[in-house]
Amino acid sequence: MTSAFVVFVALIVVLLVIAAFMALKIIPQNHAGIVERLGKYRTTLSSGPHLIVPFLDRVRYRVDQREQVVSFPPQGVITEDNLTVEIDTVIYFTVNDPVSATYEIVSYIDAIHQLTMTTVRNIIGGMTLEQTLTSRDQINRTLGAELDAATTRWGIKVNQVELKSIDPPPTIIDAMEKQMRADRDKRAAILTAEGERQAAILTAEGQKQSAILKAEGEKQSSILSAEGERQAAILRAQGEGRAIETVFQAIHNGNPDQKLLSYQYLQTLPKIATGENASTWIIPAELTKALGTLGGAIGDIPVDGGGSRRPVDLDEQIVEEDTGAEDTSSVVEEAIKAARQAESPVARPDEGEDQAPPPSA
Repeated sequence: MTSAFVVFVALIVVLLVIAAFMALKIIPQNHAGIVERLGKYRTTLSSGPHLIVPFLDRVRYRVDQREQVVSFPPQGVITEDNLTVEIDTVIYFTVNDPVSATYEIVSYIDAIHQLTMTTVRNIIGGMTLEQTLTSRDQINRTLGAELDAATTRWGIKVNQVELKSIDPPPTIIDAMEKQMRADRDKRAAILTAEGERQAAILTAEGQKQSAILKAEGEKQSSILSAEGERQAAILRAQGEGRAIETVFQAIHNGNPDQKLLSYQYLQTLPKIATGENASTWIIPAELTKALGTLGGAIGDIPVDGGGSRRPVDLDEQIVEEDTGAEDTSSVVEEAIKAARQAESPVARPDEGEDQAPPPSA
């Protein structure tokens, strides 16, 4: 009896330990435990320690309520322009209702996968390849909204959907590369032409500025040259005026008479003949007076001309003296006779000696 009682007590203790172990359940953080009693849903255990009825209650499922990431393999999708592209997706979701995720669907991961494939086909089927490649954000938003609406009854919240890659066929990729190369070559040609255009504009602008500066320089040079010529002409005129003034002063200092002036006048006539227009001579009207005076000078050249030796002051007023008309007429007649004798081709030196000398003026 004693040994049997001991064995019974030991069995009772073992059963109590097993029952305690079965009754104590610890649920990790961000997890939920689905408790069933005799095969029927009883309650949902949150994170932490819990006691259940041993042998009757059982934690059938442990549901992870953290955000989960599922990546699906690439799948072929036909676009609106009948081109097949390979698309793989990534879905971020969270289980908000563990009971619905456990009892409303057998495997919510497989359900999300299949739903994603069909939704992607529907969206891509209504878009061309170019729209598919350029509307990735729009596809992500549309796909996420449709998946979230479809998985709400399963207690699942779809947070985000991303298309990992969109791979066109190799032939399309090659054609796109050729198109991109052509576009790059086109842009390069446009940029080169624009650069050449800008260079030509800058070159023309530089030439314009150079021409303007050159013209301005020539203008300044012409102005300076004209100014120099003007100053030189003024200086020459002043020099000639000073020379005339000096000659005039010298003439007045010498006080020459009319005979000397006529002689100098006649000596100037040969210089006129040496000019460019020497074929025509213009004899001034005063030649008769000059010849008359010269004839009188040749006939009788006095030692003293009778002029005054006193220097003439240019500032002094000149007093004109009247000469008689008879003296002037006699001088003119004597000059004309002397000129005729000098120009006569049959005149002889001895004949000139026989003639009486003309009276002096």
